[in-house]
Amino acid sequence: MSIRHGLLALLDQGPRYGYQLRTEFEARTGATWPLNVGQVYTTLARLERDGLVVPAGEDDEGHQFYAVTDAGRAELHAWFDSPVPRTNPPRDELAIKLAMAVTVPGVDVPAVVQSQRRHSIKALQDYTRLKGRALAGETRPTATGGTAATYDGTGADLAWLLVLEQLIFQTEAEVRWLDHCETRLAQRAEIEQARAAENRQNDPAPAPAPRRIGRRRTTA
Repeated sequence: MSIRHGLLALLDQGPRYGYQLRTEFEARTGATWPLNVGQVYTTLARLERDGLVVPAGEDDEGHQFYAVTDAGRAELHAWFDSPVPRTNPPRDELAIKLAMAVTVPGVDVPAVVQSQRRHSIKALQDYTRLKGRALAGETRPTATGGTAATYDGTGADLAWLLVLEQLIFQTEAEVRWLDHCETRLAQRAEIEQARAAENRQNDPAPAPAPRRIGRRRTTA
């Protein structure tokens, strides 16, 4: 997630101060990626250092406003015009967990997959319910369980719906991938069982121990 470019996009619509940026960012994304004010001001400081924003005065309450520069606007447009690269995909905790699980002895990998599937299906149901409520005109909920304004088809609502639908598609893909992982695990178990059976057939049976025959002792 690019907080840097998200803030530039908001500032492109006019000067804002930190708390305003945080509130608008969360409103447009349904609080899917919550920000704290510290993150906002840290990012603003870096943007100012890079010449992409400049201070734009204060209001009567002492809030420091920031405005986007021409260089910042150029970077924002370049971001919109460029595809998100897949050469360095973000680290996915679930993929890392399963990659480690299949290599660590003693881990019940099928149980890990089943547990995650239950969680993912529950999340998918929740996301789908949120979308239905929004489209029905109810109070617009956030992806984290809070509530925002009533859905009225504005640009901010459309932005939130797009984010929510991306979560739905992403979770659907995750469930399909977990099904695929379970199939892979079953195939590997079958192969290992077949190899073990073949090894047992190919191993020669141990030869029986020779009988020890001694001479009978006679008595006079």
